[in-house]
Amino acid sequence: QVQLVESGGGLVQPGGSLRLSCAASGSIVIIKAMSWYRQAPEKQRELVAFISGGSTNYADSVKGRFTVSRDNAKNTVYLQMNSLKPEDTAVYYCNAVITGDSLKTFNYWGQGTQVTVSS
Repeated sequence: QVQLVESGGGLVQPGGSLRLSCAASGSIVIIKAMSWYRQAPEKQRELVAFISGGSTNYADSVKGRFTVSRDNAKNTVYLQMNSLKPEDTAVYYCNAVITGDSLKTFNYWGQGTQVTVSS
């Protein structure tokens, strides 16, 4: 059984910063990739940032403002969000592609953490 637990969301003023964390735990053999998605009210879930090995990728809307990083020893992925805008307001979800001790690979989701950017 694998779990993803997110933390770090909250209320921040425009121009402010937040750092999200997502820790994976359980029967993990290898984490192939980790990503952050977000879903605003009445909008579809969208990919924000992706990290796999040494490669990263970002949505155009967050390039230059958000940075994704990973601590392999802690099975944790981070999303540093700077220069936040009201349009960044959403529930942010962690996603991980993980091979467990069954040697099967599955896609896992965290429970989501609310980020609200407002004055």
